[in-house]
Amino acid sequence: MGQAREVMDRLNKAMEAKDKETLARSYAADAVAYTPDKGELRGRDAITSYLFELWDAIPDVRYEQTGRHEAGDVAIDEGIVIGTNTGPLLMPSGETMEPTGKQLRIRSCDVATVENGEITSHRFYFDQVEFLSQLGLMEEMSSH
Repeated sequence: MGQAREVMDRLNKAMEAKDKETLARSYAADAVAYTPDKGELRGRDAITSYLFELWDAIPDVRYEQTGRHEAGDVAIDEGIVIGTNTGPLLMPSGETMEPTGKQLRIRSCDVATVENGEITSHRFYFDQVEFLSQLGLMEEMSSH
């Protein structure tokens, strides 16, 4: 196992334990993340805030890993994000959506580049249509 895999595993354990300090230390201060819903996030604080918002919206969130890969300085995780939307969800528009109480099972893939023991680039991939449909928002969005 290489450094990229070790750092990604540390990040996953921090997410599972909701360990904010270890989560933040997994990222370089100038790390960049790319997300389907918020676009580009620059800096450790912006990335960790994004993940903390997920914890707020889905307090019981967990990750069911279906694949773990490593190639050089890149670690790739495939899996399913599972949880219940029981907290407020910050929408890309900046508005806050009230909890739906809906159960979520969203397929995801994470690609992280690691340098000097820290993630410098993290690409989050998940299907927004799947996410919004499971929250019960697709019909509501198409009626506007």
